Amino acid sequence: MSALEGDWRARLDDVDAALIDEYQSGFPIEPRPFRTVGEELGVPESEVVERVRRLRERKVFRRFGAVLNPPVIGSSTLAAVSAPESRFAEVAEVVNGYRQVNHNYRRDHEWNMWFVVTAASRDRRDEILAEIEERTGCTVLNLPMLTDYYIDLEFPVVNRDRFARESLEATDVSATRISEEATGDLSTLEADLLVEIQDGFPLSPTPYADVAEAVGADVDDVVSAISRLLDDGCIKRIGCVVNHVVTGFDSNCMVVWDVPDDELDARGEAAGRLPYVTLCYHRPRREDLDWDYNLFTMIHGREADAVDEKIDELAADHLPFDHERLYSTETLKQTGAQYEELVSSAERDG
Repeated sequence: MSALEGDWRARLDDVDAALIDEYQSGFPIEPRPFRTVGEELGVPESEVVERVRRLRERKVFRRFGAVLNPPVIGSSTLAAVSAPESRFAEVAEVVNGYRQVNHNYRRDHEWNMWFVVTAASRDRRDEILAEIEERTGCTVLNLPMLTDYYIDLEFPVVNRDRFARESLEATDVSATRISEEATGDLSTLEADLLVEIQDGFPLSPTPYADVAEAVGADVDDVVSAISRLLDDGCIKRIGCVVNHVVTGFDSNCMVVWDVPDDELDARGEAAGRLPYVTLCYHRPRREDLDWDYNLFTMIHGREADAVDEKIDELAADHLPFDHERLYSTETLKQTGAQYEELVSSAERDG
């Protein structure tokens, strides 16, 4: 156990532990959600609010609110460039300058800078990639998600697990096709809501009423719209979003696999069902750029050795194919996806 992990758990009691592990999703969508949670935990509403605030201040929680689903709301892609070391910082500055770029990591690979672009349309997304290519002089590897087998960074952390979900036996999976033309078909209210809540809900006894006031809508309409966005997959979950680095899960590796196309769904679902695989999805090969990999998996752990052990197990028992391990070595940018463009898109279409 790292010193950091020991520090963050030292002052937790059972109620804190329950908030961290049991309320990463499923938070009530109703006018007084903290009162309901308090009744479930046996503490007053005001105490639940204060505990969540304290855990956020300690950075155990990144935020309280919704986890949005970029590939469903807009057109999203994972992209990479091979930035010369002498210009690495310069290239990163260009890439990070786009508000549509919400994640950017240095990885130990020839393609050494990996970032996510989410825009209101495929045309705008591809326009940004073309601009990055022109401004940096670096070829862009464009790898949109085509099938989601399993993507969920919700897992218990108040434990001594060496890797994510070590104590679980299996997770549910399904092969969900992702369209590059996704726009979300949002109403103006839904688009306004996504912009308002993208960085979290207000931390008060009445978060939905506060959001309603901010967007100039009735609270019942906001509750209904958020429930609908959750049902439609635009919102993945609502709850307390854990900071995995602070809670000790600071080792992770993206592994890319060359899986025979006729085995892809079966292999992807089998890998996604493994509890230690936190992300599993299909992206296209780019043979013109010597990129032959079509299945991506991610494994999170508290120890690099534990992550390597699980990758070895994955390769030996489930994915006996050529693969590469792309370790993240530096976080260059990490924010929630930005959805301001969707407002104008929804207003235009509404």
